[in-house]
Amino acid sequence: MILVDSHCHIDFPELHENLIAVLDRANAAGVGYLLCVSVNLEDLKNIVEISHVYSQVFASAGVHPNHDQGALDSPTYVELREAVEDPVVVAVGETGLDYYRSEGDLEWQLDRFRRHIAISREVGKPLIVHTRRANHDTISIMREEGASDAGGVMHCFSEDWPTAKAALDLGFYVSISGIVTFKNADTVREVARQIPSDRLLVETDAPYLAPVPHRGHTNEPAFVADTARFLAELRGVDLETLAQQTTDNFFDLFPLATRIIADDR
Repeated sequence: MILVDSHCHIDFPELHENLIAVLDRANAAGVGYLLCVSVNLEDLKNIVEISHVYSQVFASAGVHPNHDQGALDSPTYVELREAVEDPVVVAVGETGLDYYRSEGDLEWQLDRFRRHIAISREVGKPLIVHTRRANHDTISIMREEGASDAGGVMHCFSEDWPTAKAALDLGFYVSISGIVTFKNADTVREVARQIPSDRLLVETDAPYLAPVPHRGHTNEPAFVADTARFLAELRGVDLETLAQQTTDNFFDLFPLATRIIADDR
């Protein structure tokens, strides 16, 4: 059984300072691949270096909607285009909209999202979309800017089923994090039951959002196995089936990511 942590931040200090041990624990838990996701371009070189050293780790390039708040041209088109063209980068993001941590005139955030979508379409690399308390505007911009041409994933999904359905109708995948195991996450569980099996991904968003039974601890890629186990039971399938499907889905979505484990099918 091989799982993929489709969204983590192992370049963050909480995990990077013990990276070898973190990757060893992931491997022991059956997590054969990881996508290390960029939140700014300043630290992208660290992600690229990790991906070069560890062939099971893939990289994305993008700027989180809450990074460098208010900056009208951060990143610039040229900066972002150069970053995503790195051969080790398999995806664009994370990008999107977040109205939970940002207030006031957020046109800069909308423009940043549009810029990511445009470049994703140009280079042919899928989007990693973050949305929090901004579901209407997120879907609207995805439709207006032709995000369906690039495809991608709604990461760490925590919105309602109509939002998930709108993203699915645009050809996007939906990724479920450890939030699904939280006591009060009924809305996420409702969505997780309904996602088509060929559009489902699993993730940790480590070092954040550790699933039960690890609440209160630093999250890490190994814990995606706990989320997958919970999801399998929720959806009424065995863990091996869910692992195989979500792993296949990951490589279908990110064709530039290369399988390296001979028996992962």
